[in-house]
Amino acid sequence: MDKVVDCRGMACPLPVITSKKAIAEFTEDGTMTVLVDNDIAVQNLTRLADHNGFAVHSAKKAEKEYEVVMQVTVGGGEAAPEPQEGWTCLPDARRKDLVVVLSSDRMGSGDEALGKKLMNAFIFALTSQDAVPDKIICYNMGAYLTTENEKAIEDLKSLEAAGATVMTCGTCLDYYGLKEKLQVGIISNMYDIVEAQMQAGTIIRP
Repeated sequence: MDKVVDCRGMACPLPVITSKKAIAEFTEDGTMTVLVDNDIAVQNLTRLADHNGFAVHSAKKAEKEYEVVMQVTVGGGEAAPEPQEGWTCLPDARRKDLVVVLSSDRMGSGDEALGKKLMNAFIFALTSQDAVPDKIICYNMGAYLTTENEKAIEDLKSLEAAGATVMTCGTCLDYYGLKEKLQVGIISNMYDIVEAQMQAGTIIRP
């Protein structure tokens, strides 16, 4: 069984997460080739292969074009750790004074569909910055971003895996009937929300 996984353009740690899912789909021994566009991803994928006991080699094919080839053995090796446990990322650290506040499920005023599209684009853009926010706080209608917005949830999970703490107001979740739908981050309270903003050096409110 042979498989090619294209992870070019993915923010860390998505190449590792995507590759782990692809490995789980193997039903027999085979070769998996992962395409990435940075050396950090190569290092992380090599570590993933090593933890699973897979033979692995990598090569730089062109500028910002690498391939990592793993010899996948079904049922062999040891369980690989989750990406947040010691994986190196770009960005490789949180910016500890930066807090992002999302008080709505849309960005700006005007057309609702456009506002939601802009908010999704904003959250995705956070995944490609040079620093991960220390905290991302969601309250009022921002609670919908961590419960029902699949695109936002995917990107927020990526930011969480890279070190950001995603906090959603518990009162807001209760008010909108969303508490059982939370898919990323933790349920927070107004004391922690105020404290996080008081301690922040920079607060971004899109």
